[in-house]
Amino acid sequence: MLWTLLVLLTPAVACVRLFFLPEKTDADKGRIRRTSIAATTVSLFAALMMWMGYDTGGPRWQFLMEMEWVPSVGIGFNFGADGISVAMVVLTAFVIWAGCFISSSITDRVKEHYILLLALVTGVFGVFLSLDLFFFYFFYEMAVIPMYLLIGVWGSRAAQYSKEYATMKLTLYLTTGAVVALVGILALYYEGGQTFDIRKLALADIDGGTQKAWFPVIFLGFAAIVPMWPLHSWSPIGHAAAPSAVSMLHAGVLMKLGAYAILRVGFDILPEGAAHWMGWVAVLCCMNIVYGGLVAMAQRDMKFIIGFSSSSHMGYVLLGLATLGVVGVSGAVFLMFAHGIMTALAFALIGWFYDQTHTRVVDDLGGMIKQLPFVGTCFVIMAMASAGLPGFANFASELLVILGAWDSEFALAGTSWAIPGWIPVTAAIWGIVISATYLLRAVRDAFFGPPNPRWAELKDASTRRTRLPFVTLIVVLTFTGCFPSTIVDTIKSGVSKLRPVAEAPAEEARR
Repeated sequence: MLWTLLVLLTPAVACVRLFFLPEKTDADKGRIRRTSIAATTVSLFAALMMWMGYDTGGPRWQFLMEMEWVPSVGIGFNFGADGISVAMVVLTAFVIWAGCFISSSITDRVKEHYILLLALVTGVFGVFLSLDLFFFYFFYEMAVIPMYLLIGVWGSRAAQYSKEYATMKLTLYLTTGAVVALVGILALYYEGGQTFDIRKLALADIDGGTQKAWFPVIFLGFAAIVPMWPLHSWSPIGHAAAPSAVSMLHAGVLMKLGAYAILRVGFDILPEGAAHWMGWVAVLCCMNIVYGGLVAMAQRDMKFIIGFSSSSHMGYVLLGLATLGVVGVSGAVFLMFAHGIMTALAFALIGWFYDQTHTRVVDDLGGMIKQLPFVGTCFVIMAMASAGLPGFANFASELLVILGAWDSEFALAGTSWAIPGWIPVTAAIWGIVISATYLLRAVRDAFFGPPNPRWAELKDASTRRTRLPFVTLIVVLTFTGCFPSTIVDTIKSGVSKLRPVAEAPAEEARR
């Protein structure tokens, strides 16, 4: 219970504390930054303690905090974590901690920036720890709403798109998806005995036909934030327009809320609906993988490259979920973790040279490795991780997804067709080839080749403080890549208790 409270309340308390701090001098701004970093450091410590203290052989829900709030309508302060939640909490803690360091480049309205950043991450922690659908949805909205202001105030132009356009498109897509999901949540409330407790709803006897009818509503509502093709177009523009720390949270954490909600709400409460419809998800995720990769290949703006790459990689997550097997779903959750760390690193590095060059277009860059040897080396490492090089968490997680999908068969609801696993696996492998192509080309064009004399005065990350967030994220990627069992065992303990997986526990049941 202690670690749950620390993870959830520390950023919230710091957010309130910042309201009472002045912002008149550079010393005041430094205190605001230090307060934010201290709060996220406490949350990171508590998240790591949850990770190390989670008993994979114990009960599913641990670190519980339970208290009735409005018992007449079935609402309670119910928080806790299973293996999936623990992995997502650790991911969020690392990303926001690094993001607070990266935000030191913000010099205008510093207090408001950190207040919104901490409010956003409080919402994210709340989603991952809520065991009550009322608060699950409350924190979900709390995580999405600050994005509008963070991009609209501190963002920048994204190619031909203004930051106002980017914020409005993001808000419309995510709000529409949230409203659709809310309709599904209310339906589950009435069908499940008028309770918002996720654990009770998972045990409710909801008719199979009802599950099949409402699962698409839940899925599509949350798929908008994954983002799943064709609901993806808001995401790369949002990445490109956002300031660095917000891009880190957007790609590293917010995109994971959708997949997590599908697991927690769709899978646990509507297992028959999930088993019925996930074959079509396997088809759509192939579009995510291939289409997202090909569009990324056509981009010249670094943030658009990583933005469309993120849409492509989330296709692998959806493919892992569609297997409904322990290996595939565990790989999907592990990939959510790995991709979150990798994209946070990518946007932090892009932000470093963008703050000095005010351009992200690779054709305007070139030869920066001479001026930025440390940042350039980190960027090469990030590209290798994203391309699936062995030794990084991305490789291990994508391998689990591919192995799980290969042994699966995806029945298409409403038809007599079933897609053998090798077809989406082929798309996934081609996606890896495409990823390596555009990432290596971006590295070559931006950091190698003839240097551009315009950037002769670029400053590298040369101090311990500036290097710390980059090094930390790389260490997490390599450690979990070389020793995947340190996190996969935790994830698997949660995945194995998901109802569709538990009720069809082996891939053989899908054949």
